[in-house]
Amino acid sequence: MRQGAKRELARRLRRAMTDAERALWRHLRMRQIAGARFRRQHPIGPYVVDFVCLAHRLVIEVDGGQHADSMSDAARDAFLRTHGYRVLRLWNHDVLGNPEGVWLWIAQALREG
Repeated sequence: MRQGAKRELARRLRRAMTDAERALWRHLRMRQIAGARFRRQHPIGPYVVDFVCLAHRLVIEVDGGQHADSMSDAARDAFLRTHGYRVLRLWNHDVLGNPEGVWLWIAQALREG
């Protein structure tokens, strides 16, 4: 995919965020977790990740049930890991139902990275 096409895809994904992605973004934006700056729907290689903190090389993916045991997600994670990123996969129901636990998990991942 061309760089311009990936950028346009990222823009479309930002406009069509899921409820869980919107809820998480409210807490990631403006450096609210450990002072880390996150970007949303950001292109990395052939993929557009949900959220990334470039300084800590931490990618956060927010998934629904359709992603359980997904081979394409495993390939994406492997690509990101080989390029130095750590990947946190969060379930929609955790983001919406246990936000405090999710923020603590993200903060811990930022401290470890």
